[in-house]
Amino acid sequence: MSAHVRILLPDGSAREMPRGATAGDVARAIGPGLAKAALAARIDGALIDLERPIERDVALELVTAKDEAAALALVRHDYAHVLAEAVQTLYPGTQITFGPVTEDGFYYDFAPAPGRGPFTEADLPAIEAAMRAIIAADKPLRREVWDRAALIAKWQAEGEHFKAEWAASLPEGEEISVYWSGDDWMDMCRGPHLPSTGRLDPEAFKLTRVSGAYWRGDPTKPQLSRIYGTGWLNKKQLEAHLHRLEEAAKRDHRKLGRELGLFHLQEEAHGSVFWHPKGYVIYRVLEDYMRRAIRAAGYAEIKTPQLMDARQWEQSGHWGKYRENMFVIPDEVPNTADEGPVITGEGGWMALKPMNCPAHVLVFRQGIKSWRDLPLRLYENGCCHRNEAHGALHGLLRVRQFTQDDAHIFCREDQVVDEVRAFCALADRVYRDFGFRYAIKLALRPQARFGSDADWDRAEGELRDAVVAAGLATPDHGFEELPGEGAFYAPKLEWHLTDAIGRTWQVGTIQSDRVLPERLDAFYVGEDGERHRPVMLHRAIFGAYERFIGILIEEYAGRFPMWLAPVQVVVATIVSDADGWAREVAARLERAGLRVETDMRNEKINLKVREHSLLKVPAMLVVGRREAEAGTVVVRRLGEEKQETLLLDAVVAALAAEATPPDLKRAA
Repeated sequence: MSAHVRILLPDGSAREMPRGATAGDVARAIGPGLAKAALAARIDGALIDLERPIERDVALELVTAKDEAAALALVRHDYAHVLAEAVQTLYPGTQITFGPVTEDGFYYDFAPAPGRGPFTEADLPAIEAAMRAIIAADKPLRREVWDRAALIAKWQAEGEHFKAEWAASLPEGEEISVYWSGDDWMDMCRGPHLPSTGRLDPEAFKLTRVSGAYWRGDPTKPQLSRIYGTGWLNKKQLEAHLHRLEEAAKRDHRKLGRELGLFHLQEEAHGSVFWHPKGYVIYRVLEDYMRRAIRAAGYAEIKTPQLMDARQWEQSGHWGKYRENMFVIPDEVPNTADEGPVITGEGGWMALKPMNCPAHVLVFRQGIKSWRDLPLRLYENGCCHRNEAHGALHGLLRVRQFTQDDAHIFCREDQVVDEVRAFCALADRVYRDFGFRYAIKLALRPQARFGSDADWDRAEGELRDAVVAAGLATPDHGFEELPGEGAFYAPKLEWHLTDAIGRTWQVGTIQSDRVLPERLDAFYVGEDGERHRPVMLHRAIFGAYERFIGILIEEYAGRFPMWLAPVQVVVATIVSDADGWAREVAARLERAGLRVETDMRNEKINLKVREHSLLKVPAMLVVGRREAEAGTVVVRRLGEEKQETLLLDAVVAALAAEATPPDLKRAA
């Protein structure tokens, strides 16, 4: 065996290093700057600690803060361990369990010492201070492999019963590693970790909240205290994140929905929205907008049943793949007597549709379709139900009943790329009308799927070609491919919108499906007189109206653009002598197509201005005796201090133009 190993670097160069050398040794051999910047390494693609010995020839890539995703995962993992060490230092007798990385930070679950009681947010400042002391100590983080029995015995001897149980549950033969922080604290962990605690920025983390949690997520097991934190590479990133959280709290659609009188939710209808008049105005404006868009793009609108026989869902494949998310209903008349079961269980099953696609195939199958009939574009504002867990529901963003701007395009093989390219152009216009930037992702085949590899190859290639043809397969449009993220029946393109505070939302999609037409026996007669399967393109732009409205509320912070605002103008009087003029002004505005309210209460005008500003009405027209005599109005804009007095005709024309939806402006 050679005393050296060959290290292949990303630039194609290679280095000979002594067998047992580490990635840290390689970094130091290259130069002090890289040695200081390196956080971890990838060996043949697998992330490892810098100080793990290398015993064979490998391809090595050193990970620095420039690889932000990997770097953030590393530091957040380390912050979680430092949190656990800090808690046990401050509160002896606390048992540790485990602490994973989250989307923007980390958490750790603890079993407080007997008699101490659960941790509270009042404990967080002291814990943060202890964490900073551990970071300042720059304690080396050292990996060791332990024998299972010896580690279980150690945990049991130290009263770490949760860790002992966890170690005992790991598969036989699996290597069990621990990480030491210095020589006085350790935790069981697969790693990797930074070289030392001092590589963390002590000003780049914050503990955020405390909650209860059950051991292993099982309500029958002991309750633990979960401490959450957010962790970043530097203080600037932390401050930006905290600012986003503040902005997100201000923009929370649930809060604004209540304040603006748009909608409410209540437990009598878990996950279903009660739309109030103003909220439903927004809903209807979006419906009208989308109907104009799909008519112009050559779609025909249809309506399909809510309730379909389970046999249809079995044939489509949803019954086997998706049944846990469906509301199923016995197909029998319930017993109305006081005694006996409500249902006998002898009837068949039906289900509320969780999606519209099988019903659209049934519409397509009515009558013989010719190759000349394709593409056939069927659109539905389709109401669907999905049996989401109560704990997963979240305002408008995660509901059980929702309506999709759903459409299916049935087309020939030679039409797929053009149809997807046309959809890309349509989606681009829609998202720009709402002020969104977006990135396009191509979600590729999952491991569990229907269909042949040849069909998946063809479908993925068509979507890829369409994005290229649309000119969107560029870094400017954030194009990337996501292995394993496709649906079980089709690959898909996803549109990820970026909102005003930098958050991303996956909204639109188009999927190229050859599976469902086969399963539901959809066909057309080709030019050759033979039966052929159409390709079925599943597509949506808003996704669900409920979720899209929730996103819009947060995007605009409740200050909708004039064309979307539920109330576009309020006409408010200063004195009762102007009531007649206020009514005339409102009537003129309504005839111009504006949504108007009047406020003729016997209240001071400053109070009226304040109240309607809180309701985020885009424009107020204030009228008094002088304005009534002159045929003018005083125009006040939301968020602006200045006001101006103008003739009513000019104001009506200007506001009507501003309230025109963007698609109608383009068509004018």
